[in-house]
Formats: sequence, structure tokens, C-alpha cells
Amino acid sequence: MKTIGLIGGMSWESSLLYYQIINQSVKARLGGHHSAKSLMYSLDFEEIKSLQQLGNWDDAAKMMIEAAQKLQAGGADCIVICTNTMHKMASEVEESASIPLLHIADATANEMVKDGIKKVALLGTAYTMEQNFYKGRLIDKFGLDIMVPNEAERRIVHEIIYQELCLGIINEESKQSYVKIINNLIQQGAEGVILGCTEIGLLISQHNCSIPVYDTTRLHAQCAVDFALSEG
Repeated sequence: MKTIGLIGGMSWESSLLYYQIINQSVKARLGGHHSAKSLMYSLDFEEIKSLQQLGNWDDAAKMMIEAAQKLQAGGADCIVICTNTMHKMASEVEESASIPLLHIADATANEMVKDGIKKVALLGTAYTMEQNFYKGRLIDKFGLDIMVPNEAERRIVHEIIYQELCLGIINEESKQSYVKIINNLIQQGAEGVILGCTEIGLLISQHNCSIPVYDTTRLHAQCAVDFALSEG
């Protein structure tokens, strides 16, 4: 079994899910008392959030690179960034290490391609919904048609992530706001929805939606397990 290197803490609420899903999956596949071999470097999300708000992505990238290098030095066989937004500097992290980075957008898009989904709604932080580092990869590499909520709805999605979900607050009213936004996108032709922030799965699941839901946290964690249990 290979060792999974996790860059977590962004927020720790979703990093907890990564650890749980990865270990549950390894146990399910191997049986007995098996669990995953893993290392986690957990960042202080307050520092990351402040850099995001300032638009200081260079310093944020330095922190991510340092985390990846420490994981590699500790014996990790791959890098998993446990957040969608911080894949903005995925290429810098990948270039800084000699072990593979398992990209969250690839793990998600591969599942959609397998399901024949073409037109997909994307919910996430404002950075993920509005900037090109994530949407562009889905469009250019996988040929997907990406839809995002309107400006007012994007603000709602973003604020709920940072003011509630990253703090472990689950609010029924916020869930209904998300469902309404998703339903608006369905009316515009969305065939599936990407939960493009690793905390959104705390609030929304397939049970809440009439179209396929792609939970990036779960899909990314499963991708890490596939890598860890693969031969070669």
C-alpha cells in the first residue's frame, strides 16, 4: 500500500471527512483491520483565508509548496490538496515535488465523463466559481459545459461556505438556499451538479437534488485510495 500525503486544514471540517472516507474505503476493500497509510500536513486556515481575501496567492502558494515538500520528505507517495479553491496553485505544488499530485477536478470530471454528463452546475467559493483555474481545467481537459449561479447567488454560496460550513455550522435555511440555487441551474439545463467546495457535502447530498450530485470530497478521497492500492 502506498502512503497518501494530505494537505489539510482548509478547513479541518472537510479534512476530517477525507481521513474518514479514505480509511473506510481501505477497510471496505481490504477487510480485517486494514486502514490507510497516510500523512497529513494541516495548515492554519485563518492564515490561508486572510491571504485569499488579500489576493496574495503567491504567499499562499509558498505555504502549499512547503506543505507538499514536508509530506514528500516524510515518505508520502502522492499529494492530495484537501480543498478545491487551493488547487489554484496546483501546478506550483506539482512542480515542487517529485511525487504525483492527484487533482480534485480530474477525479470529479472522470466520474462525470463516465456518466455521460456534459452540462454541469458548479457550486464553490467565489474563487472557484469565478476564476479560470478550476472551470478552465474542466472545459479544456474534459470538454464539459460549466454553469455557475448568478452574481447574487454566488455571493450566497460563498458566504455560507466561509461563515457557516467552515465553522461546522449546519443551517437548514442555508440548505434550502442552496437547493433553490441548484434548482434554478437545473431549469437552465444543468444535467449534474459539482459540490465544488469540500465543505458543501456537509450541507447538500444526492437526497436534496433531482440530478446527479458530484461530491468532490468523496470522489477525491476515493481517487487517493485507488492510487494507494494500485500496483506499480
